[in-house]
Amino acid sequence: MTVPRRSLISLEDTPYYHCYVRCVRRAFLFGDDKYSGVNYDHRREWIREKILSQTDVFAIDCCAYAVMSNHYHVVLFVDEQKAKDWDRREVLRRWKQLYNLSYLTEKYFQKESLTKAELNAIYEQIEVYRERLMDISWYMRGINESVARRSNAEDNCKGRFWDGRFKSQALLDEQALLTCMAYVDLNPIRANMAKTPETSDYTSIQERILKKQTKLKPFGASQRSDEQDIPFALDDYLSLVETTGRAIIDDYKGYIPAELPDILQRMGLNNDTWLNQIKYFDKWYYKAIGTVDNLKKYCQSLKQKYIKGLPKIQL
Repeated sequence: MTVPRRSLISLEDTPYYHCYVRCVRRAFLFGDDKYSGVNYDHRREWIREKILSQTDVFAIDCCAYAVMSNHYHVVLFVDEQKAKDWDRREVLRRWKQLYNLSYLTEKYFQKESLTKAELNAIYEQIEVYRERLMDISWYMRGINESVARRSNAEDNCKGRFWDGRFKSQALLDEQALLTCMAYVDLNPIRANMAKTPETSDYTSIQERILKKQTKLKPFGASQRSDEQDIPFALDDYLSLVETTGRAIIDDYKGYIPAELPDILQRMGLNNDTWLNQIKYFDKWYYKAIGTVDNLKKYCQSLKQKYIKGLPKIQL
């Protein structure tokens, strides 16, 4: 049975979420069409641009992304405090970049005279906009609607472009975040579309390696890092992903040298466990990823009795 999105998002448990969505009928609507011979890789660029441009508008940062031939992944961070700190005009300025303002909010934005009753209605509407600007569903809607309309216009057709709504997973701790980000960044290598992270097109790992400036959420573990930065060192993460990619190419017969990623030791993971988590990530996890204790807490927040990967939990 379909679960409402609001029943899966619990910012009290975690601000990190993994989202993904496929094209209708799992068709290859981004890569090469084997029937017509037409290449649609430019649509993958549409998604990449939309993911990054929306970080300038929403109180949502992108930690990782991968745009494949028939689906895409994003790992998102919801900055609730950032949205709450915006003044009313800043909320309207941001919402105006996405959609038209209502008649009254447009008057307020243009600093026209208003009655007290009108102002009260405007303030209520602004709070609705504020909530939407830190809402993952609205963030994903902005990407999916834009790409669907552009693609259908290009194909001169109508109908659904996406195979249902997007899926989301709560990343409940640092280990879950690390595993999910690496899984997303290694998607092209797992799909045999690339041999190295720097040749994995339309991925965040390629962007971090090749570009000095990026709109992606920064890594922490440095003197200049912010408390809300990704809680790993960038160099450690890049080394881990590169080495894991080599192990994947070797059909999982490779190994990760013990002296290379102390990031795994800090997360309490051994090499075999790490490789298995990357290999079976899409089979082992469903609504949430984390330690047993964190999964239990997440279930209690959502008033659920069980979740995939755990026995039934008594609330």
